[in-house]
Amino acid sequence: MTAIIFDTLKFVKKLKTAGMPEKQANALSEALQDTHLEANLATKNDIKELELKVHTELLLLKWMLSFLLAGTLALVTRAFLM
Repeated sequence: MTAIIFDTLKFVKKLKTAGMPEKQANALSEALQDTHLEANLATKNDIKELELKVHTELLLLKWMLSFLLAGTLALVTRAFLM
């Protein structure tokens, strides 16, 4: 799991500068920090692994479909020619 860096002090200072009361800015900062800690985010490596897995499975499905189609075609051809 990837760590997310969240500068709470900088966030609170920006909110105070914008006119938000300090107590409210601190509460919002804590709430955002809690959600960031609980977030389960995918990394670039996670996405690449998933793409590779999907690509491999699709390739397998293509081969399976090709064999199934060839077998069906062979059966249909045999039924009509004999």
